[in-house]
Amino acid sequence: MRVQRAISGYLDWIAVERSLSRNTVSAYSRDLERYLTYLSTLGIDALDDIDAADAAGFSEFLADEGLSRSSIARTLTAVRSFHRFCTSEGWTQSSPARDLTLPKQDRRLPKPITIEQVTALIEAAGAQDPPVGPRDAALIELLYGTGARITEALSLDVDDVDTEGGSVRLFGKGNKERIVPLGSYAVEAVSAYLVRARPALGQKGRGTPRLFLNLLGRPLSRQSAWAVIQDAAARAGIEEHISPHTLRHSYATHLLSGGADIRVVQELLGHASVTTTQIYTAVTIETLRETYAISHPRARSRD
Repeated sequence: MRVQRAISGYLDWIAVERSLSRNTVSAYSRDLERYLTYLSTLGIDALDDIDAADAAGFSEFLADEGLSRSSIARTLTAVRSFHRFCTSEGWTQSSPARDLTLPKQDRRLPKPITIEQVTALIEAAGAQDPPVGPRDAALIELLYGTGARITEALSLDVDDVDTEGGSVRLFGKGNKERIVPLGSYAVEAVSAYLVRARPALGQKGRGTPRLFLNLLGRPLSRQSAWAVIQDAAARAGIEEHISPHTLRHSYATHLLSGGADIRVVQELLGHASVTTTQIYTAVTIETLRETYAISHPRARSRD
């Protein structure tokens, strides 16, 4: 059975059989629409094709969408309820969301990838034929090179990027503007995309000023950008789960590991409070501890 049809059946059930309010049904509908969008980025449209790993990855997808912890918890609850219903109806033998855990209130440490993995990711994306290769490489270079949120990157217009001056103008939460440096690698990738790929993509659309376009010449969506990174990771043979937010985590962690001041990183990330940025210091301290334990002669076991 197709997921879309199953969701329709589930929404009818909670409206008629459980007599939930119209507002509650609408909320569940929105939550499951997000789930359907996520599954489509994985190429899944049948219930039987969803496994536990797919369901587990939905939580990070929601985080990339910018949802709060409470919204993520509510959405995951809807997904678990939906899959229980599908199992009770005999549409599936078991629920892939059975072991799906809700996000804890305490903040989890971000999981950055290594610089070598970033390089492999970009090279894998750029190895594709134009216009896809130059576009995907430019997108990943820009995300890692600026620490931009995915919505910030996809909201960029061509005029927001200054390749000559090496900077980009981002609009964060509350439409707050900040200017972020753009490194030489990102400048080179974006410039190549603007010359080799975007004109061809733009001819297929209606003249949007957006920087990143899809194959129809329309602005690239968050779901498509998420799929771009997943595909590049698969091509690069990277086993870790990588999302647009992973690149933002890696950007911040690598800056702090290289000696950047936390207040500077706060400004670059567009955090309203330095408290939010401090989570990355815990990551770098863990790295220092591991290095110390391996390298210092008095840190080793006597065995």
